[in-house]
Amino acid sequence: MTKEIIELWPEIEWITDIDLKEKVAHTWELALEKSVLTASDLNTIPFTLLVPDLKVSFMAHKRSVVHIARDAGNKIIEFYGNDLPVNMNTLLAGAILADVGKLLEYELKDGKAVQGNYGKYLRHPFSGVSLAEECGIPPEVCHIIAAHAGEGDMIKRTTEAYIVHHADFMTFLPFKDRLKI
Repeated sequence: MTKEIIELWPEIEWITDIDLKEKVAHTWELALEKSVLTASDLNTIPFTLLVPDLKVSFMAHKRSVVHIARDAGNKIIEFYGNDLPVNMNTLLAGAILADVGKLLEYELKDGKAVQGNYGKYLRHPFSGVSLAEECGIPPEVCHIIAAHAGEGDMIKRTTEAYIVHHADFMTFLPFKDRLKI
C-alpha cells in the first residue's frame, strides 16, 4: 500500500482482513494510474457534478460516507445482533470503493471537473466494478459498488449495500434537493 493511498484513505486501516485491505488499496492505486486526476485533485474537485457551484470536495464527501456507514453498521450490530448481521470488512471496503469509478468518469477542463467522454458511456458504478474486479475484489464488495447509486434500485441489495447507499444519498440529496425554509 502506497503512502499516497494511506494519506488519502486513513480509514482503509479499519479493514481487518489484510488481503481485502490490500486489494482495496490496489484498486485506488489502479484508478489513480488510469485517471487524469491526482490524489490532490480529489481534495479540491466537487464530489458531484449534479450540484452547481458545490464546494464540498470529493474526499470530504467520500470520507464522510465511510464514517457514517461504519457508525450505522456498528449500531445495527449493537441493536440487532445476529438478526441483521453486518460484515464490517465488506461494508468498509464497499464504502471506500463506492465512487472509485469517478476517477475514470471525470476529466479536468480548464481546471474544473467535468464528465469526460468515458463517463458519458459508463457511469462510475460500472467503471468502479470493473476496476475492483481487476484487483480481485470479492463479489459482495463489487455488489456494493454496483448498487450504491440509482442503478442499484433495479436489484435487491445486501444489508451492507443498503447502508452504503443510504449513507451516500443522505449526504448528497440535501445538497441537491433540500427544502430550504
